[in-house]
Amino acid sequence: MVVSVLEEMRIRALGVIDDAVVELSPGFTAVTGETGAGKTMVVTSLGLLLGGRADAALVRVGAKAAVVEGRIVVPPDAPAARRAQEAGAELDEGALLISRTVSAEGRSRAHVGGRSAPVGLLTELSDDLVAVHGQTDQQGLLRPARQRQALDRYAGEAVSVPLAAYAEAYKRLRAVTAELTELTTRARERAQEADLLRFGLDEIAAAEPRAGEDTELAAEAERLGHAEALASAATTAHGALAGDPADSEGVDAATLVAGAHRALEAVRAHDPALAQLADRLGEVSILLSDVAGELAGYADNLDADPLRLAAVEERRATLTHLTRKYGEDVSAVLAWAEQSAARLADLEGDDDRIGTLTTERDTLRAELAAQAQILTDARTDAAKRFADAVTEELGELAMPHARVTVELRQTEDPEGIEVGGRTVAFGPHGADEVELLLAPHPGAPPRPIAKGASGGELSRVMLAVEVVFAGADPVPTYLFDEVDAGVGGKAAVEVGRRLARLAKTAQVVVVTHLPQVAAFADRHLVVEKTHDGSVTRSGVQAMVGEDRVRELSRMLAGQEDSELARAHAEELLAAARKSG
Repeated sequence: MVVSVLEEMRIRALGVIDDAVVELSPGFTAVTGETGAGKTMVVTSLGLLLGGRADAALVRVGAKAAVVEGRIVVPPDAPAARRAQEAGAELDEGALLISRTVSAEGRSRAHVGGRSAPVGLLTELSDDLVAVHGQTDQQGLLRPARQRQALDRYAGEAVSVPLAAYAEAYKRLRAVTAELTELTTRARERAQEADLLRFGLDEIAAAEPRAGEDTELAAEAERLGHAEALASAATTAHGALAGDPADSEGVDAATLVAGAHRALEAVRAHDPALAQLADRLGEVSILLSDVAGELAGYADNLDADPLRLAAVEERRATLTHLTRKYGEDVSAVLAWAEQSAARLADLEGDDDRIGTLTTERDTLRAELAAQAQILTDARTDAAKRFADAVTEELGELAMPHARVTVELRQTEDPEGIEVGGRTVAFGPHGADEVELLLAPHPGAPPRPIAKGASGGELSRVMLAVEVVFAGADPVPTYLFDEVDAGVGGKAAVEVGRRLARLAKTAQVVVVTHLPQVAAFADRHLVVEKTHDGSVTRSGVQAMVGEDRVRELSRMLAGQEDSELARAHAEELLAAARKSG
């Protein structure tokens, strides 16, 4: 059966590495080297391939960009292969090619299967391909939140399914509670707002304004205020157009135009152009007659009514009072009234809304309590199995008398929800607080691993937890960065042996400084610097035969040619082969 395997990484201009190729293989690969040689850059490189944060400080001094390329063999039906192909990537003879470039300015680019891809895609692929663990992961395991996540991951669907339902109800409860709190705490402000709206609406209703009424009244007031001048002007204009009956010798426009029209009519037959002008004069004569008639009617109908003018001005004052408070004109005032009526309806319906929300809140709290109890039960069941499995693994890691337990507890809170007969605090992940406890030897009280475990013990607990995960939720490749920190002697041998067992079902890459661990590796790589302090293409070498003995001797005694160290190195290799 084809399984996913990280075959090769090429690293260029990253930290102390100038240009190096790291060739890996299935099974257990150990990466060693002197302090500062660049072993950690192997972990950093893989982290970049898996979507880790880009940092311009990683780029080698003088280089324009750092580049990491990886070749991962993946089965075509694997989730990672399907996700990559959905993004447009192509497999190269069953392998997925991934690259990440980080410029000296900090810009980052990613390519998957020959296609440019967002960095987020690398993160998605990493979930199915590689698990990376280093010193920061050990520190993370000390946090209760991480311990709860570890337990939930181990429990699988028994927790994830009810947790999803709980999270949805919790989100809705938060929204309902926030709205309910806002409605109840702002009751006074809402009452004041409602009173102001009612007052304004009453004022507008009493005035009964019409859209455009203010414009109409302004025009009427202008006309009434100048009635005498308008009548005089209309009369004068009428006389100029139609003449004054009392002045028999006066000359008016209509008479003059009529005379001109008659003169042209007499000779129009002799010239079409003149005939057209005669027609136009006829039209002018008709128009003058119409205008004169309308002017006469206007003057007759114009009434300088002081009472009407006073009524108009009073109405305008009423409308001005409204526009000063509620809008720039009557149309805006009417729009404000419509919006305010809707807002007032909302405010007056708040009491009903509060009742509805209170009922919904109580229902959601009861639902949360039920879901929280399901979560607690599932976690309690998983906690026993998880603790037993980790304890068994610690027995394989030279801690035969250590005992791990998982404590679940809830914090009482009068404002919380009732779960199991107690009112407890609850959060987005339920009501449970999870903590790993370690009793390193018989008679020792269980204590939180942050307080009860030494550095070496913590490393082994971390490894034990990951091995348990490997059985429950395996990934194809594990990368451990000095997970053996603080471990030595027999415990180091057991760590190496356990990593070798894990490598029987997965690819395991370990950056280590312990020869006891490196001796169990199927493949041993050494990172070496050149005289100028860089790691070149030939700076990552596979150690076999005599070379491997010399490297283990260096790791044991700091002296490659020490006879005692060589003998110890050969003994370690022989013991590792025998245990395998």
